[in-house]
Amino acid sequence: MESVRKRVVAAAAAGSMLAGGAIGATVFAAGSSGAKSSSGTQVVPPAGGPPPNGQFRPNETKAHEAGESKAREAQEDAGKFPTVP
Repeated sequence: MESVRKRVVAAAAAGSMLAGGAIGATVFAAGSSGAKSSSGTQVVPPAGGPPPNGQFRPNETKAHEAGESKAREAQEDAGKFPTVP
């Protein structure tokens, strides 16, 4: 009886190692990783942040100007990146 019990435990351990290895290979496979690949496309900065070249260009359209505060307009006129709504 002791021999059968050892074989069952050994089989269970071997099976769990195989299953764990298969799951680990699936999770850590290179194809399923979240790493970015080099596609050669340019990264666009999010809207609202300063442009990458460091020069601020204010939005002077009538629709934009109508909803903007005097403090924001003063910052834009001074050539600064606006920090107020």
